[in-house]
Amino acid sequence: MSFDDVRFPTAISRGTSGGPMRRTDIVMTASGGEERNSRWANSRRRYNAGFGVKSLDDIHAVIAFFEARNGRLRGFRWKDHADFKSCAPSANVSALDQSIGAGNGTAVSFQLVKRYGAGPGAYLRTITKPVAGTVKVAVAGAETAAFLADPLTGLVQLTAPPPAGAPVTAGFQFDVPVRFDTDELRINLAQFAGGDIPDIPVIEIRA
Repeated sequence: MSFDDVRFPTAISRGTSGGPMRRTDIVMTASGGEERNSRWANSRRRYNAGFGVKSLDDIHAVIAFFEARNGRLRGFRWKDHADFKSCAPSANVSALDQSIGAGNGTAVSFQLVKRYGAGPGAYLRTITKPVAGTVKVAVAGAETAAFLADPLTGLVQLTAPPPAGAPVTAGFQFDVPVRFDTDELRINLAQFAGGDIPDIPVIEIRA
């Protein structure tokens, strides 16, 4: 799929609304109980960029970005200001933040992931768009610089395979791969001047 490795203006995305969504089927039984089934293994994020538009210059920036992406055709990076680090937003990224695997004596490639929750019910999210220059990696608790991190896939390539059983951990900042969820921007300047917020839907791209 077409993807432009550029980030939506962060000054606008900071004021937007949105977050993760799930798809759950709930069926009411004859006895009054219910049965629930999750149709998606992974969550999907949706945002409305319109809530971040505060001025005519912001509208101009959004239009320019929208045109350069050809509407829904091309994906781009999105900074979710509520969830953009391997740790809490106010914490400092550490190479020990997230477990991304363990050595077996031969493997050198490890995928960046972020874990939500703990125990058997924890959700493991694959991170495919780390921010270049922010990735830190540790092997057996010792930080190392002997690796390469692909900013387009989130794949970490170590220079040498970790010893068998050695935990591999990482810390990073990341973006969400998204696209516009409309091929048309309807912006009424008269209504905008009166406080009306334009609707600019953005949705996460999932493989």
